[in-house]
Amino acid sequence: MRLKLSLMFPLRSSLVSLSFWRRFLQLNSGLMIFGLAISLMLKAGIGLDPWSVFHEGMSKQTGLSFGRITQLVGLLLIVLSYLLLRSKPGLGTALNMLLVGPWVDFYRLQPWIPEAQGWLWGISQFMVGVILIGLASGLYIAANFGAGPRDGFVLGLALRLKRSIRLSRAGLELLVLTAGFSLGGPPGLGTVLFALTVGVFMQFFLRLFRYQASALQTSQTSVPATET
Repeated sequence: MRLKLSLMFPLRSSLVSLSFWRRFLQLNSGLMIFGLAISLMLKAGIGLDPWSVFHEGMSKQTGLSFGRITQLVGLLLIVLSYLLLRSKPGLGTALNMLLVGPWVDFYRLQPWIPEAQGWLWGISQFMVGVILIGLASGLYIAANFGAGPRDGFVLGLALRLKRSIRLSRAGLELLVLTAGFSLGGPPGLGTVLFALTVGVFMQFFLRLFRYQASALQTSQTSVPATET
């Protein structure tokens, strides 16, 4: 009984702290912006990041929405991470899996996010999405509620295989991109632009939100982490 009470009191104290709710709001704001960013990139029509190529390909093959596929893939990765890689999910992991997909589906239905007409419009809209990915990543990562399902899987995979995070992520995303393309997902110029620029914006916003310097050093030596 004493042990149970000792475990309950810290949890209760954390739930009533202003710091917890500030970080919780920051986490959810980041996930909401993430959904907006992905929707902008989807409607830009110039290609997508590797995971979004895979999700869109699965959506075309199954008839399920992009957001629902995002949820299902995220859930599968959480289960695999826990069972095979012994990587425990955090609150941020679960909320990332549950909320980003529905936000994407919501924003894709909004008439104020138009389908881009022409390359110049498409590139501009896509880059706004990439900048918002950086902002969203800075918000939710700096909230310190745990990595998203895909990031957590990459970290666990790197530890299990005893390979660098950069190599593990690059290999996994190449596999995901290939699978997504074979399913009808849309790679293109946006895929290249995303790979070249997203890390810059993530690093900027992580610094802006005063994320720990040790985490920044990790991100600089690895392929930039993103959640879709």
